[in-house]
Amino acid sequence: MKRRGTPEADLQRAVVTALRFALPKGAIIHHCPNEITEAGPRGAKRQAILVGMGVHPGFADLMVLCAGRVLFLELKSLKGRLNPAQEAFRDAVTSQDFGWALVRSLDDALGALADHGFTTRVAPPVRRPAP
Repeated sequence: MKRRGTPEADLQRAVVTALRFALPKGAIIHHCPNEITEAGPRGAKRQAILVGMGVHPGFADLMVLCAGRVLFLELKSLKGRLNPAQEAFRDAVTSQDFGWALVRSLDDALGALADHGFTTRVAPPVRRPAP
């Protein structure tokens, strides 16, 4: 069976593996599937059930909990853009002084840990300013 191109899912698997290695043993890295991709009435019904159970539109792809710190990571491909719900989520969590970062690479993920004061078992990558 040939795999379809899934750049964000591939990135997420790589980031989770790297974070499990980089963070201290007690750290929690959590992904909550927060949307149903099934089309039609059945998908809409399942999505409504999830929303009723507390799923929040735009919730970040990964949540990292470690040593009293919380960091939300939104993973995007190189050309991926935030949708309005993701922008609203980012604004809501940052206004409450939680960490949030847009991640397009492993270096972005490790850099986000360093930027938000997480202690890691690896040296953070050299961060270059965005062009």
